[in-house]
Amino acid sequence: QVQLVESGGGLVQAGDSLRLSCAASGRTFSSVAMGWFRLAPGKEREFVAAIRWSTEFSDYADSVKGRFTISRDNAKTKNTMFLQMNSLKPDDTAVYYCAAATYYRGSNNFRQMNLYDYWGQGTQVTVSS
Repeated sequence: QVQLVESGGGLVQAGDSLRLSCAASGRTFSSVAMGWFRLAPGKEREFVAAIRWSTEFSDYADSVKGRFTISRDNAKTKNTMFLQMNSLKPDDTAVYYCAAATYYRGSNNFRQMNLYDYWGQGTQVTVSS
């Protein structure tokens, strides 16, 4: 089993920054990609950002492009992913989940939730206006 634990959420004001972390542990961890998704009240869970583990190629939702940056620990054995969130807006308020795709399922479109087989419990981000 793989465990994903998010941290770094909190209550901030519009324009502030937060850095989320997602630590993977458990059996020998090998990931094709990892991603961040969020769930806001009254909305469906949506894609935020993803990073391919071997190439560090990243992808972002249009709503966060230019404000959020996804990255992985440079010491690749540490299996930790980050989401640097700048210029936060009230619309960014949500529970943020990290997810891991541990094997290739025939698609490189990591915006799709069904490509991920492990999920964290989520961390709350609240942005006040």
